[in-house]
Amino acid sequence: MRTLGRGLFATLWILALVACAGTPRFSVDEGVAEVSPREAKRDMASLEGSRVLWGGVIVNTTNLEDRTRLEILAYPLDGRQKPDVEADPRGRFLAEAEGYLETADYAPGRRVTVSGTLEETRKGRIGEAEYTYPVVEVADQELWTEDRRAPEGPRFHFGIGVIFGG
Repeated sequence: MRTLGRGLFATLWILALVACAGTPRFSVDEGVAEVSPREAKRDMASLEGSRVLWGGVIVNTTNLEDRTRLEILAYPLDGRQKPDVEADPRGRFLAEAEGYLETADYAPGRRVTVSGTLEETRKGRIGEAEYTYPVVEVADQELWTEDRRAPEGPRFHFGIGVIFGG
């Protein structure tokens, strides 16, 4: 009987871990264009109106009268649809979301994934250089929490606990 209880506990524990595992947030179907921002700006004539799922690191956030514009340095997405900043960047794009997004939350350096429609290209500047951005009208977005990674290398912790009863 005791073995059955342990087996049931182990099974429930594994199911709980699987349930907590990261799954893609955005639905990816045949309607999503498999194109990078760099490719999209070169071929916007045929891609305008296409749905995209892009992500990257926020470079700049600007609140406009009725929307918020994010300038994003694009990276490929991993299996959870989180930008993989270890990979090579794929160009920049502008993501425009209706309403107000808090610039303290959507700050430079934060990772974001957006789902939306390619609307146009827009000329801008990166420093002194002119740059053409593909523009995405955002339908949905995910602002990723910061990674809290443990320091590299082994870590040891020893402690002695003393309990006083009264």
